[in-house]
Amino acid sequence: QVQLVESGGGLAQAGGSLRLSCAASGSIFSINDMGWYRQAPGKQRDLVAMIGSGGTTNYADSVKGRCTISRDNAKNTVFLQMNNLKPEDTAVYYCKMTITTRWPLASDYWGQGTQVTVSS
Repeated sequence: QVQLVESGGGLAQAGGSLRLSCAASGSIFSINDMGWYRQAPGKQRDLVAMIGSGGTTNYADSVKGRCTISRDNAKNTVFLQMNNLKPEDTAVYYCKMTITTRWPLASDYWGQGTQVTVSS
């Protein structure tokens, strides 16, 4: 079994910063992509940022220049540093990892979500 646990969400003022973390635990052989998604009320879940196993990153246009995704492979953890927060960043943030538990079979795993609320 694999479990993803997120932390770091909360309430912030516009212009402020938050740092999200997501740690994977369980029977893990390797982790490929790690990413963050968000879902605002009444909207679909969208990609915020993704980082590959080699460190290649990809960001949504709406967060480029304001967010930085990073990973600690030794700790099976992905981070999302969010700066200059805007009210439109308010959403539930989910981490997702593509994890191989038994080579070569890989599956996507999701965290439970953490609420980020940005006040104007």
